[in-house]
Amino acid sequence: AFPLREVVVMTPLAQVTTAQLEYVARSSLRGNFFTVDLDDVRASFEKLPWVRRADVRRRWPGGVEVRLEEHVASAYWRVGETGDMRLVNRYGEVFSAASNAKMPVFSGPEGSSSVLLAKFDEFTGKLGPLGKQLVGVSLSAREAWQLKLEDGLTIELGHDQVKAPIDERLARFVRHYPKARSELNMNVAVVDLRYPSGFALRPIVPEGQADKQDKKGKR
Repeated sequence: AFPLREVVVMTPLAQVTTAQLEYVARSSLRGNFFTVDLDDVRASFEKLPWVRRADVRRRWPGGVEVRLEEHVASAYWRVGETGDMRLVNRYGEVFSAASNAKMPVFSGPEGSSSVLLAKFDEFTGKLGPLGKQLVGVSLSAREAWQLKLEDGLTIELGHDQVKAPIDERLARFVRHYPKARSELNMNVAVVDLRYPSGFALRPIVPEGQADKQDKKGKR
């Protein structure tokens, strides 16, 4: 009596596939309209890689109604110990799913993903005058910041300091870097902003010269 005949998905989906929905429906729907365990069905849908939240209700006379909230990925998350890649959603939550989208890469202590997402937006705004896209933000266990731009430039921000806040050092860099780079006529690999009243530039060492330096160091 009162068999379950249909599962109705009420929300449009971008990442979850029909095959995944069918698999969960067939494997989790047990019993009839009155005895089906809706909490168990909800938990099964929430195990799908791109599902952030699921809402499951009975639909008279023989169905189940499902509403799914999908994750919206904002960045990649590099796991420190293993280097494995996960994803960060727009709420700053880390989740596991596959993606080939072009997004920034974050890395930091466990539980810091929401902080990095907020700082990414902040740093992007401050670096805007340079016309270079921010593609990476890292926070060390000692709370030192490092940024990576689309052209490969690494910016060492270090710790926030009372006498030399990160915002002031970053603003100074944005003001003076284009002129400094032009006058020095060098390809810059790293900019070190950890100084209270200036910054240092480290040039890109051509591969051949780097090999020569390594050989000299071994003699």
